[in-house]
Amino acid sequence: MIPGKYRSVSGRAANNVNCGLHLVIQTSSLPEKNKVRFKKVEFKLNKDTSSFPGRLSQHDLERNYSSRQGDHINLVSSSLSSFPILQRSSEEKILYSDRLSLERQKLTVCPIINGEDHLRLLNFQHNFITRIQNISNLQKLISLDLYDNQIEEISGLSTLRCLRVLLLGKNRIKKISNLENLKSLDVLDLHGNQITKIENINHLCELRVLNLARNFLSHVDNLNGLDSLTELNLRHNQITFVRDVDNLPCLQHLFLSFNNISSFDSVSCLADSSSLSDITFDGNPIAQESWYKHTVLQNMMQLRQLDMKRITEEERRMASVLAKKEEEKKRESHKQSLLKEKKRLTINNVARQWDLQQQRVASIATDEDRKDSDSAQDPCQIDGSTLSAFPEETGPLDSGLNNALQGLSVVDTYLVEVDGDTLSLYGSGALESLDRNWSVQTAGMITTVSFTFIEFDEIVHVLPKLKIKFPNSLHLKFKETNLVMLQQFNALAQLRRIDQLTIDPQGNPVVNFTLWKYYVLFRLSHFSMQKINGTEVTQNDMIMAERLFGILAHVASSELPQYRLISILGDARKKQFRYLLESKGKKPGIINEENNDSKRPVGENTNRATLNYTTREFYNEKLEEIKEKKKFCKTYIEDLVKEATEINMKNEALQKLWPQMFIELVRDAVIEIRNKNSYMKLCLQQITDQK
Repeated sequence: MIPGKYRSVSGRAANNVNCGLHLVIQTSSLPEKNKVRFKKVEFKLNKDTSSFPGRLSQHDLERNYSSRQGDHINLVSSSLSSFPILQRSSEEKILYSDRLSLERQKLTVCPIINGEDHLRLLNFQHNFITRIQNISNLQKLISLDLYDNQIEEISGLSTLRCLRVLLLGKNRIKKISNLENLKSLDVLDLHGNQITKIENINHLCELRVLNLARNFLSHVDNLNGLDSLTELNLRHNQITFVRDVDNLPCLQHLFLSFNNISSFDSVSCLADSSSLSDITFDGNPIAQESWYKHTVLQNMMQLRQLDMKRITEEERRMASVLAKKEEEKKRESHKQSLLKEKKRLTINNVARQWDLQQQRVASIATDEDRKDSDSAQDPCQIDGSTLSAFPEETGPLDSGLNNALQGLSVVDTYLVEVDGDTLSLYGSGALESLDRNWSVQTAGMITTVSFTFIEFDEIVHVLPKLKIKFPNSLHLKFKETNLVMLQQFNALAQLRRIDQLTIDPQGNPVVNFTLWKYYVLFRLSHFSMQKINGTEVTQNDMIMAERLFGILAHVASSELPQYRLISILGDARKKQFRYLLESKGKKPGIINEENNDSKRPVGENTNRATLNYTTREFYNEKLEEIKEKKKFCKTYIEDLVKEATEINMKNEALQKLWPQMFIELVRDAVIEIRNKNSYMKLCLQQITDQK
């Protein structure tokens, strides 16, 4: 069906006939002596006035109607009424009993039509009428044509319960209203008005044709109840989205040309309509897209015509093929979204486990501090009072994905992910994945290894596996790994090579140290680092690192015992070091052959090699040993102090008693030697007793 042209209303075809009618306008000027004076005015009309068809076949409601033809109309004006009064002869009433055409009569009001209650078709086209009135008595009227007037409001139709065709195109109507009693309406034409909203038509359950073209509509909705609607014309509006069209069970023709529709999502309800067979989108932004035609056909397979062109079987077949591909793409996208959401949930679970662990560590450290306030604080302990703020990816999920996630219970405490050339490990359990039988292709492809929510001490244990499993890994990333001391970086020296190092500030307090980057460059200088935290390493950085920490390494190596120095050197240097000692006449110290860190990368400086890493467990053991020694020393010192105190007390007492004791000693000596013979006998007797 051509848009804007409607099928017939009644059952018989119309024939153009010549009709003559007299329009008599009576007015009275209230002459003196109550005499009525009539003035007769004649207007010459075109002949061959076409009668209203019994059916409005091929009726274009968007174009100007063709001119009507007629004979003579006699108008008589009277001052008794402000409205023209129409009167026809008996012959005219018999000849044109059910129709009346008053088009192009320059009418500003509707005339009073008396004695014409049998009229079925009434035409007021191309006049200047501003208000619908004086037709309430025409209760048998089935067609009312007021095209091209100046009507601003729909009114005066409440008694026309038989009205089936109402043509109000090209007027000044701003709102659809006052149609409550027109429940038999079949065709409603409101094109070319100023309507901004579809409303007050839900009760028109028998309406078949609705024309709202060339209005100011921005959206389409509120169409429920129009169960008989078969054609809807919405061309030349400002529509951006369409709703409720899928609730029209009989809709076959929908014309949306020349609007502002830019995506199929804004008219997605059309895909749910099973009756639509003809639709137009030309003149919309969507029609300029390359995917436009295929997308429409994919979603509306029942269409027969698109943009006034018949759809071929080849086009349907291509649309079907593309629809299958699109469905596969959607399934894959759904799968990827599900995996992405599962990954997010797993990472959140790992983050919660990590936070709980850090809280327990902090709690233990607090308890120990309370028990022993004099003990030194363990530098390996961290403050776990603040939960890790790991960023979560949020966003709206579609209903299908939500349903799939309802049965997804993520209890994993670790995650292993390979994304391109990056291996990401979340949680300490992920370290076990390094024992897998990785394919040569995958292992060779990995150049970046990322550690998240894993204690650095646990990572140290797998570093030898890392350089064996992934020989091309050149970039290490650490996030939430408790890097708290510079000496922890010493452990990275056992790797084969590192070009880049990324230490995320989150969960790694060592980054707060001003000189941490220079220490890394100094300790791992044999790797010739290229980037640290994404920043290029310059020659000046290397020089500054050597100046800052070169003396430290020299002192550490010079103060270290020979046996300890040899034990931390690599096998390749032990013989060299022995030779140096023997050449100087020194005996080599005892060598510890059972050292776990016996293999050192080639090119590592001896002074730097002395800056080795001890794990937290080993450090804690040393702390316990130090505590025991400290306790022993404290007890020993206390005993010495006690003994010294006692000696001092005895000395003070002696000083007080000595004068008297000296007098007594002198007295006793004088008494003993007073009798010389007796004294000599006593001495001889003592000598004899000693022998």
